[in-house]
Amino acid sequence: MTPPSQQQPDLKQRTARTIKWNVVDKVATQVLYAATGIVLMRELSREAFGLVGAVLVVQAFALMFVDICISVLIYTLLWFAAPLIADWFHDDRLVTLSRAMFLTVLLSALGIVQTNRMVKRMNVRPVTVANVAGLALGSAVGIYLAFTRGDAWALVWQSVVTTGAKSLLLWGMVRWIPAPVFSWSRLRSFFKVGAGVMAGAFLNNVFQNIYGIFIGNRVGMLSLAYYSQADKWSKMGTASLSGVLTSSFLPTLSEVQDSPERLIRATRKMNRFTAYLLFFGFGWLIAAATPVFHLLFGEKWDAAIILFQLLLVRGIFTVLTSLYSNYILAMGRSRLLVVAELLRDAAALAALVACFPVLALSTPARPTYGLELMLYGQIAASALMWLLTLIAAAKVTGSGILGYITDAGVYLLTAAPAVAAAVAVQALVSSPFMAIAAGGIAAAAVYLAVNAMLGSALQREVLALVFKR
Repeated sequence: MTPPSQQQPDLKQRTARTIKWNVVDKVATQVLYAATGIVLMRELSREAFGLVGAVLVVQAFALMFVDICISVLIYTLLWFAAPLIADWFHDDRLVTLSRAMFLTVLLSALGIVQTNRMVKRMNVRPVTVANVAGLALGSAVGIYLAFTRGDAWALVWQSVVTTGAKSLLLWGMVRWIPAPVFSWSRLRSFFKVGAGVMAGAFLNNVFQNIYGIFIGNRVGMLSLAYYSQADKWSKMGTASLSGVLTSSFLPTLSEVQDSPERLIRATRKMNRFTAYLLFFGFGWLIAAATPVFHLLFGEKWDAAIILFQLLLVRGIFTVLTSLYSNYILAMGRSRLLVVAELLRDAAALAALVACFPVLALSTPARPTYGLELMLYGQIAASALMWLLTLIAAAKVTGSGILGYITDAGVYLLTAAPAVAAAVAVQALVSSPFMAIAAGGIAAAAVYLAVNAMLGSALQREVLALVFKR
């Protein structure tokens, strides 16, 4: 057996390599996604994004069931449900749009096992290649159709081609073919953890998407377009960071779960690393939202800026909750996640009921006023979920709650002057590009300086990893 002194460096190297490829994946795909999104948002009407946003709300639930057999059944049900979806959102065009868009449910199912096999082995390089190449092909199709058709079908076929290309590439690189045998015993062995994860993920999807369902029905496609785009762009940061943390940290946690001392050290360091990136990155994005939108989209989408900022605040709680959920999952306590999700969703439902009457308060001068009020309810529900998950994670890992709060609080405080510096510099510059550049440089300089003065060991490790390895 390999001595523990040799196992730990190997684990550290594999974790670093996994983080590297996950970061490459997220950065490359988000750059492509962003570049394509900028072109499409400039070329297509806001109504087109509202129509596709309505389909995406339903699709988010369907993608919860993407194994090969169940996905066929789900797609069949969605095909026949398309007229009902169109009736709910008061637009007959959604019948054909949704039936085409839901093909992603089938195509996504074909690549999910290959992806999970590579992630489990901490070999995410094939997944990165498939994601980047698939998105590049889908983006090319979407941009071509945006210029030639100029309607919502550009967004639909972009999504379908992207998903299909990813799955096809994964089958070519991973070269794993499922055996034509079904094992009930293996299914039962995974059910204890898997059922809880599935239930938790389903409830999380409810929380994330239920608002879009009611926005489209209550206040129409234009308001849904503002919300869906603000949500999409805010989730690029939230989903990317959460995805990197889950893919990189969960395999590590599974290897130290039987050593209480190593588990506590690992989770505390993960807390600090996440907070170091999260508060500065999201804080700066909130501060720079207006010049970023003006640079990328002009003034066409100004009404979505405040929604984007509020969703980023919600995203801070979402990322931290995702991190703590990894700790609970690694310890095999997935039922705790379900309980926490139920409590969070109860709070979210209460907030929705309270805010539903005000959704229609928007005016031509302020078309997102009702949505802003609704988002404050989302933020409150997310904060509650963060607190509940923090308490549960601290309990199952044997760490103190105060330690978790301190790990996050230190970098929240060091990020505050950096964000203030960005706001001050941006106020002096009229050009959106210069405001972003100057504000970003000022924020980074202040953040690095403050952490250096406080002797942040984590910052020294991060800088060493960036510049030396």
